[in-house]
Order: sequence, then C-alpha cells, then structure tokens
Amino acid sequence: MKNNKEQRYTINRQHRTLINKHKPCLIWFTGLSGSGKSTIANLLEKELHKQQIHTYTLDGDNLRRGLNKDLLFTKEDRVENLRRTTEVAKLFIDAGLVVIAAFISPYHKIREDIKAIVGSDYYIEVFVNTPLEVCEQRDIKGLYKRARAGEIKNFTGISSPFEVPVDPTIEIETVKESPEEAVAKILEVLKGRL
Repeated sequence: MKNNKEQRYTINRQHRTLINKHKPCLIWFTGLSGSGKSTIANLLEKELHKQQIHTYTLDGDNLRRGLNKDLLFTKEDRVENLRRTTEVAKLFIDAGLVVIAAFISPYHKIREDIKAIVGSDYYIEVFVNTPLEVCEQRDIKGLYKRARAGEIKNFTGISSPFEVPVDPTIEIETVKESPEEAVAKILEVLKGRL
C-alpha cells in the first residue's frame, strides 16, 4: 500500500445523491438457502424502480459466475466472497444507488464486517427468517438433498452453522408473511432512510 494513494475526485457521493433525489444505502438480506431472500429482493427492487429509486441487486449465484468464480465454498472463500461483494456494494453506494444484496452470510462477524465496511448509516439488515424444514421443502435446486447425502460439504444449516442475527433492522418471518407483505414492511422502514 506504500505506493497506493487515494485519488480524490471533484464529484462525490453528495453530488450523486442530489442528482438521484434519494439517499444511497445497502439493504442486506441474510437467511438460509431457500428462505426467500432473492424472491423478496426482486420484488423490492421492482417496487423501488416504480418509485424511480436507482437500484442495483447483487446476488450470490450471479457474482459466483464472474467476480467470485475463483472461490470455493470453504469458510475462508465464503468470507472472501462476501468481502468482495461488500466492496462492490460500497462503490455502488458511493455512486448514489440503493444496493440490494441477497446472501446467506451465515456468521455474525461477517455481517458486522459488512456494516463496518459500508458504514452503519448506510446498512439495513433484513433477516429472512424461515425454518430449516421449510427451506428444505422449497429446495428447487436440490441442494439440501445433496448436502444431506454428503455430496455438498460446508452447507449452511446442514454441515455448517447459521448464526441467527441478534438485532437485524427488519425480520421477515416467511411462514407468517407473504413476499408482498415483506416488501411493504421494508418500504416502510426505507421511508425514513431514503
């Protein structure tokens, strides 16, 4: 880092926020595979788009096709996957966007690190709380079945832990709330943030 100097440009986040007519933030969805994170994130982005809010969604499966395709599913690689994703989110926040991210992000420390990287003022944590048995029933990719058969190692909820968020900004209980109700709940919180 000795030869690396931060470049400062005239146009900054405040200028971009004025053009966008809304504040930027990161809406980070966490929960087990199959909990409904991507479904709710997609519906949320559609609603924000209708309101002319500038958004971008980061999704774990999509990033592993490009930026993070060199990473495996070891604990270390999963942490690096989330670190890279968070750095991208930070750039998008600087661009003045509302960033929506849907990632299992199973560890409390990882979520705290994400909040520290982007800044707590810009971080909204949404815990998509779905019981493991419901996630397994929804398992359209067949991942839980393969994990239980020992074909997938380090699978969250089966052979790797998921640490339940202690104090998320929003908790969605998908067995009690529909995706549309979840989006309405998130939009209500966003009213005071954007």
